[in-house]
This record gives sequence, structure tokens and C-alpha cells, in this order.
Amino acid sequence: MVAKIKRCAWVNNYQYSKLMTDYHDKEWGQPNQYSDSQLFELLTLEVFQAGLSWETSLKRRSAMIKAFYAFNIDRVAEMTEKDILRLKTNPEIINNTLKITATIHNAKIIKQLTSYSFDSFSDYMWSFTDGQVINHHIIDNIDIPSQNELSQLVSKDMKKRGFKFIGPVIVYSYMQAIGIINDHEQNCSFNPDNF
Repeated sequence: MVAKIKRCAWVNNYQYSKLMTDYHDKEWGQPNQYSDSQLFELLTLEVFQAGLSWETSLKRRSAMIKAFYAFNIDRVAEMTEKDILRLKTNPEIINNTLKITATIHNAKIIKQLTSYSFDSFSDYMWSFTDGQVINHHIIDNIDIPSQNELSQLVSKDMKKRGFKFIGPVIVYSYMQAIGIINDHEQNCSFNPDNF
């Protein structure tokens, strides 16, 4: 008998979306050793998702990968006004000038951060928890906060360093996505604690 796969309750809101199910099953909340470009990609998706559904951001992901040079931090940091104008008219991505310029700006900040203070963007993000996953042992998804003291602290530090579109709610969601915060429900088949 095959064991039934259990997922976090929030995925049920997207039960007909293979995109969201795959995102939950393969990426969300997995503390992988992401490259800096992957971390930048996920941060950018969070920024572009603000005010929209996560599914909208994921639907535009492949176009955004192409538009932002596979999230190569050096290349994005060198983008110019001409690139911004081109991206503003690209119908395949989310056309928000503030978010486009914030992405380019954030790439520049990551470059500075990794040139002077940290060996990698990953080291910076994990420094707030000393490399440890924060496991909230979620029973029911209604127990998941939209932000907490940690996301407020990280958001404040990121803003101080110059990052844009980085409020505590976006930072909390980002830390969930990259696995610093494990908010998978306890009975979820994809909870890293259940492996």
C-alpha cells in the first residue's frame, strides 16, 4: 500500500495548480545550499510577488530568469536605464518599474555585501540564525505568522544595508522559501524534519 502524500494546508488553495504543488514539494522550505544567484532569484520573486499571488510570480518565473540574465548578480547589477525601459515593456514579466529598479539595486547591494562583509549572500542570510533552521513545529497553517521578531530584525538590517522592497512580511516569506524558517506542517510529507 502506498502512503498518502500529505501537504501543507495552504497548498489546497492551489490544488489544481501543478506549478504551486511542485513549488511546495520541491522547493519551499527546503534548507538547500542555494547559490547566491538562486537566493537572489527567490528574493526577486518575493519582491515581485508583493501585492500579487505567489502563483502569479511563479507563472512569470521563466520569463524573469531570462529577463534578469538567470539572476547573475554581476550582470543584473550592471543593468542600465535602457534595460529598465526594455523590461517595462516586456509582457512576459510583471511590469512594475519600482520592482524592476529595486531588483537591479538589490543586485548592487548583494555585490557590496559579498565584497566587503560576507563570503556569500547565503552566509549573510544564515548569519541571523547561526546557520540553524528555525522550526516552528506547525500543526495548522493558521498558526503561521506573516512576520516575527526575526523577520523584523533581518528586514531592519537589510534596509540599513540599502536593500529595497524588503519589509518584515516579505523577509518572513523569503526565509520560509529558502528554508531558514521551517513552517511546513508537522504531518506534511515534505517537511524536512520528516526525511
